[in-house]
Amino acid sequence: MAAMSEHVENLKAEIKQMMVNELMLQQGADEIANDAPIFRPDGLGLDSVDALQLVVALEKKFGLKLPDADAARAVLRDVNSIAAAVVSKT
Repeated sequence: MAAMSEHVENLKAEIKQMMVNELMLQQGADEIANDAPIFRPDGLGLDSVDALQLVVALEKKFGLKLPDADAARAVLRDVNSIAAAVVSKT
């Protein structure tokens, strides 16, 4: 079981690094909290253009398909929810 949680932690780190690279975020990957809201001003404060880039990057890197806005809204809450979606699709 420890290997699974280590895999998930590595996945979260990978997702954060991808977000920093793809979205050209000002903060480093290690500064992003796993539960920081992605689109709220008290979190990362990303906008709809960032959301589109993030959806494309997640599909390219992890094969995660988000078919519609509702699916995207559910998955793109925070790093934890993105990681859970990536894990559950495998």
